[in-house]
Amino acid sequence: MNPPPRFPLAVLPTPLVPAERLSRAAGGPVWIKRDDLTGFALGGNKARKLEYTVGEALRQGADVLVTGGGPRSNHVRAAAAAAAAAGLGCHAVLYGSPPAREGANLALVRAVGARVRFTRDPDRASVDRELERVARELEGDGARPYVLPRGGATPVGAFGYALAARELAEQLEAAAVEPAAVVVAVGSCGTLAGLAAGASSLGLRWRLVGASVSREAVECRRRTLELARACAALLGGPPPSADLIEIVDARGPGYGVPSEEGRRAAGLAARTEGLFLDPTFTAKAMAVVLALLREGLGGPAVFVHTGGEVEAVTASEGEGSLAGVASGRGGSDGGR
Repeated sequence: MNPPPRFPLAVLPTPLVPAERLSRAAGGPVWIKRDDLTGFALGGNKARKLEYTVGEALRQGADVLVTGGGPRSNHVRAAAAAAAAAGLGCHAVLYGSPPAREGANLALVRAVGARVRFTRDPDRASVDRELERVARELEGDGARPYVLPRGGATPVGAFGYALAARELAEQLEAAAVEPAAVVVAVGSCGTLAGLAAGASSLGLRWRLVGASVSREAVECRRRTLELARACAALLGGPPPSADLIEIVDARGPGYGVPSEEGRRAAGLAARTEGLFLDPTFTAKAMAVVLALLREGLGGPAVFVHTGGEVEAVTASEGEGSLAGVASGRGGSDGGR
């Protein structure tokens, strides 16, 4: 194994817990891997990835982190906080134009001292072009930037979730649980890729189900396998086979647009377990869990809770907020 350097951020291990009331309501056993409780910068899956991407940035002698996403991005919030913790500057590139009302994530990005730039283009890919432009400008000024793509989805970042697969496998063994499916929301593909690389390195034949919230299933599968195989090289393990990964198109009306299935899933999780899900990612992934159980999964479903509740809690006026779920309304744009 050739592990990248680690800059400690997350509080690990995160718990694996049975969701007993949700299981009864769903008609089958559900276990929840609580990666919403990683601790750093309000928790979520990004901390595991950032431990290694920030570690790599420091190893390379970088003095500023350049990353980007949407104006409500959980990744950008966590990356900006990680940069501050590591003593790095941070430039955050966000697609679109400045919103009339800034959400909590953007406020937190500014609070940790990151410099924010909008692309003025609604195309998410505009961030990728601007990241390179910002990096060149910084280099021209004598800085040493480290560019981190949207979502932090790199083989180095995925390494954090390869180790999470080992952590989860140990917890499942201790609980005597043999999962019929491990389900996780998929945006930029790094989390699922890391789980696949880790499972493959351990010889596990998990059914890894990715609930794709932003890409067509074919593209999501291709990108996940590409990242997983590159991550496996860091682990020194065998590359994951294509049949290890299953992608479900969970976009609904579109990325950042809540689905009716997701709204119902979030409401059920809140009422049965006091578990909060965001409308863009985890609510749609939980909807996939419930659908699998309805179809007759034949065993326990493990739901990897990747966090992201910040915008769901603070978007109090939107129908995607937790207040909207409680009142029976649908969801609003809660992208990350």
